[in-house]
Amino acid sequence: MALPSFIFSTFLLLQLLFASLPSHRTLTSAVDGSWQILQKSIRISAMHMQLLRNDHVIMFDRTDFGPSNLSLPNGKCRNDPIDTALQVDCTAHSVEYDVFANKFRALTVQTDVWCSSGAIMPDGNLFQTGSFNDGERRVRVFSPCRTCDWNEIPNGLTTKRWYASNHILPDGRQIIIGGRGQFNYEFIPKNIVANKINLPFLSKTNDKGIENNLYPFVFLNVDGNLFIFANNRAILFDYVNNIVVKKYPMIPGGEPRSYPSTGYLKAAAIEAEVLVCGGAPKGSYLQSLKGTFMAALNTCARIKITDPNPEWIMETMPLARVMADMILLPNGNVLLINGAVLSPVLYQPDNNIGSRFEVQNPTTIPRMYHSMVALLRDGRVLVGGSNPHAFYNFTGVVFPTELSLEAFSPVYLDAKFDNLRPTIIAPKSMSGIRYWKKYTIQVVINSDKVDESSVLVVMFAPAFNTHLFSMNQRLLVLGNEKVTAVGNSTYNVEATTPRSGNVAPSRFYLLFVVHKGIPSQGIWVRLH
Repeated sequence: MALPSFIFSTFLLLQLLFASLPSHRTLTSAVDGSWQILQKSIRISAMHMQLLRNDHVIMFDRTDFGPSNLSLPNGKCRNDPIDTALQVDCTAHSVEYDVFANKFRALTVQTDVWCSSGAIMPDGNLFQTGSFNDGERRVRVFSPCRTCDWNEIPNGLTTKRWYASNHILPDGRQIIIGGRGQFNYEFIPKNIVANKINLPFLSKTNDKGIENNLYPFVFLNVDGNLFIFANNRAILFDYVNNIVVKKYPMIPGGEPRSYPSTGYLKAAAIEAEVLVCGGAPKGSYLQSLKGTFMAALNTCARIKITDPNPEWIMETMPLARVMADMILLPNGNVLLINGAVLSPVLYQPDNNIGSRFEVQNPTTIPRMYHSMVALLRDGRVLVGGSNPHAFYNFTGVVFPTELSLEAFSPVYLDAKFDNLRPTIIAPKSMSGIRYWKKYTIQVVINSDKVDESSVLVVMFAPAFNTHLFSMNQRLLVLGNEKVTAVGNSTYNVEATTPRSGNVAPSRFYLLFVVHKGIPSQGIWVRLH
């Protein structure tokens, strides 16, 4: 059986790959969601965020901000004679947040990490790359453990990378694409190709003096090629042979959607679609320098990238957004959040045009530029950051630097759906699952009527989130072979894993069982 899958990356654009699901499998009733403050202050501004396999979240800002509000432990200081803000800095610019303990600890970065990129490797380690100044060619590694800290590899990159994008590949390497002034790509680890390789598409999409193609949206298509979106257009790229396989039409209107104009993107398979939402009109950046601020875009553009003659279909959002995030939820819906708008919006891709968007309850905390999100194992969405300033700035400004963490709970977490919610009872974790194999997941569903055809098994790849792009975000809807009732509200669900690394690169995923649009709490699985 062919395996449908969702693959999402969020950035300034939000890349979303998704396969069509039967409508009865997606919750569509009008609902609002709820908010909870987790920490009034984590003492740094979360500009980059990654969930790890131990349910800890790594966050960091930048060293050239000046001192943070969190001291490094044991009187430790960072000595950096070429840092542009502080040559001796005894404060932290990175934290590790324990989701279920709701606690955080300081971490130490040795070089600037401002506007960097990253991805989780197959072994679960976070490889984080590039930045500004002394960090521009660094590779930084964080391994999930109780006392681990950042390790840095000097000159780990072939060239300077600032505002680049990373994607994990089927062979376990990362490809790093673009960055300021870099119209090329390279790979890490450097065990095969050590040099940068030119990518003319990036120079062609560069608007002189504005750019509009930083943090290009990169997505691994189901055929093994890369879908790359920059500015207002996209290509399908064979990175192995350095060949453009397909050029996609420009989005109608030609408005830029990449950083710094910043929209957001979602993408899917086996039929693969991409949805690009929000952004800023042409000329917005230059006009802002003159004190004129143009309205954000309120449109989305959706295209089936696997069609032989693909065309963009336009949709209108209920709220315009720029610098926003898009997070794929376990039930296949998409959450549009942040982006200088207090109210999230739920996007339901299987509904008819005109009924796909649903405004949710607002937060009270404005999340502007440099705000972050992450989907957690319990189904909540972690939200943090916001700093539209060059330094920490808490007074005398309309939108001060924001240090708080909060969680948005989508409606599927409401207690009224507890009887529909599956609870995974076996296995507790799956440390080594293989491609194209059948597995049984046992769940309890305390409902009088369980629609076995509405039970799904999905795998979600947590993303590296920065600048409103969730690199490597992916939701895979597995092939469900059979659901069998075994008594006492217990069911065995047989599911088949993806057939190859083109659909699901080897790495740690969160596995959820979804019943009538209501997901279980996830369990960690490693696919290889």
